[in-house]
Amino acid sequence: MKLNDEEQEILAGKCGPVPQLALQHQIKVGDFFGAKDFVPVTQAHIMADTESLGDAGVRWLEGLAAAVAGQRRVRIPTITDPRGTDFSKSEFLGQTSAMLDLERRAIAAFVKLGVVMTDTCINYQTIQAPTRNEHVAFGDTGVVIYSNSVCGAYSNFEGGPSALSAGITGRTPRYGFHLPEQRRATLHVRVDFTPTSLNEWGALGGVIGRIAGNYWAVPAIEGIEAAPGSDQLKHFGAAMASFGSIALFHLAGITPEAYRLADVAAPGLPSHRVTRADIDALQQSYRKDDKVDVVVFSAPQLSLYELRELAALCAGRQFVVPLLAVTSPQVKPDSDRMGYTASIEAAGGTVFSGMCFYQSYAREIAEAKGWKRLATNSAKLVNILGGYGYQPMLGSMQACVDAAVSGRLA
Repeated sequence: MKLNDEEQEILAGKCGPVPQLALQHQIKVGDFFGAKDFVPVTQAHIMADTESLGDAGVRWLEGLAAAVAGQRRVRIPTITDPRGTDFSKSEFLGQTSAMLDLERRAIAAFVKLGVVMTDTCINYQTIQAPTRNEHVAFGDTGVVIYSNSVCGAYSNFEGGPSALSAGITGRTPRYGFHLPEQRRATLHVRVDFTPTSLNEWGALGGVIGRIAGNYWAVPAIEGIEAAPGSDQLKHFGAAMASFGSIALFHLAGITPEAYRLADVAAPGLPSHRVTRADIDALQQSYRKDDKVDVVVFSAPQLSLYELRELAALCAGRQFVVPLLAVTSPQVKPDSDRMGYTASIEAAGGTVFSGMCFYQSYAREIAEAKGWKRLATNSAKLVNILGGYGYQPMLGSMQACVDAAVSGRLA
């Protein structure tokens, strides 16, 4: 890779051992992907849940934190994805002291490194949405696909060490979706049905993700009749990334790079058609049974508007199975202040802050609580939780709240 004068100094250790290690890592990543040089980035977002890190990963973080003492820490705004717990609710989840101690150690190391503990996967709704053509280093797949597609920012999926390295050096290798040519559409999808509910938007994203099928695929989508809102696009993109590893999509006439289809798509691309039947089939494929042990709203974390809708559905109800609603630390205080949290919890639900259900030892939670059949309106969550021993079911928010009352998903 071609290095400028500042990067040569970092690599030579003149800025300290931690930036040197970070740049060494980034050069290896850049060499692997064929990057010619680095691009400056203005924000970084780190995925580093302790279930994935384990003790070895946390010790690595602690080593960096010790080495950076008295020196420059992260040099650009650097924030965190959801953590592995909500400490105030960890006993309810059946999480062990070992899990919580590991989480506390990771948090302490991040703080010493200058990382801001935002603990959210919806930073584009709550912290600072990136702007068009802004180069960033984001980790969470739902964050990346939303930032690339809806905001028009430039990011690849950054692994935890790579995102932290970007925070420390202020740059990332220039490859993939940092290159304009990589952002051109590679397939054309025509949709004959515009979803209304969040689960339908997620299911549509899942169908398109399966069609596209790999990280470098970029679908250009036509047929959406009205501009979806932020929550609809959030579920749509998160599911597309989960089912297909997709990092960028274009909605003709809606997303910023695709004012017209011709802006992003050359003639003669492979073409696909998605129908209402395809969306229904994906949802039905997760309905092996109707009995429900737990209802979970998570992945992505809920916005204030989603909590408002959920609170209205919970009013006057009483749950016979647990209902978990997961939001960000930025949204939770507003939910408390506006009475949404109280309405949900009066019905027997629990509102969690700063965590993500599947990044919080979901398998161990299932074993501790006896949960197997899980209902949710998140297509991303149903795609993931089968690997954690659950039998997930996809339904609307209304149907999931009804299931919490009756114990069955109608």
